[in-house]
Amino acid sequence: MKPGLVIIDRDGVINFDSDAYIKSVSEWAAIPGSLEALARLSRADYRVVVATNQSGIARGLFDMETLNRIHQKMTNALSEHGGRIDAIFFCPHGPDDGCDCRKPEPGLLHEIIERLKVGLVGVPVVGDSLRDLESAEATGALPILVRTGKGLRTWPKLEAAQATGSLLQTCVFDDLAAFAENLLRGNLENAIAACRGQAAAD
Repeated sequence: MKPGLVIIDRDGVINFDSDAYIKSVSEWAAIPGSLEALARLSRADYRVVVATNQSGIARGLFDMETLNRIHQKMTNALSEHGGRIDAIFFCPHGPDDGCDCRKPEPGLLHEIIERLKVGLVGVPVVGDSLRDLESAEATGALPILVRTGKGLRTWPKLEAAQATGSLLQTCVFDDLAAFAENLLRGNLENAIAACRGQAAAD
């Protein structure tokens, strides 16, 4: 796969997640190896885009200024490792707002398509929850599950979905670093084939 675009969920993939939400700059902490992985992708000329649900805004847990400062901390930390994030897309709505941008709805990824003038067929979308995978599949992107964050809880849900014929293209990696390593070594297609074979066997 030639260098292109990689879409990454934020909480549970780049930074540690919390069931109480990441509400302040001090609560944001990178998962070991994640910033290095993103920096490696950047240096290999991949465009790194973050797509994240941030319903804490709708819930009144933090405001836009705080979210911007959290993202500034994230981009500064990545810059120290020699990497960059090309764009951040987020949904500020709550689960009952009826928007089309809150994953698993595909609106956030459609916005990426429109704003960046790209197609997402085969583009890796890395997340730790079923909603990340479902939004990826809805746009023809390649769903990637990592076991960090909610990933271990999501794994049996993924297997249940695959038993019904959904998300069969999904591949699973231990973390963002393992995904990046496979992508950069040209092993992603082989890893995906193995994941598909496992899903078919199950």
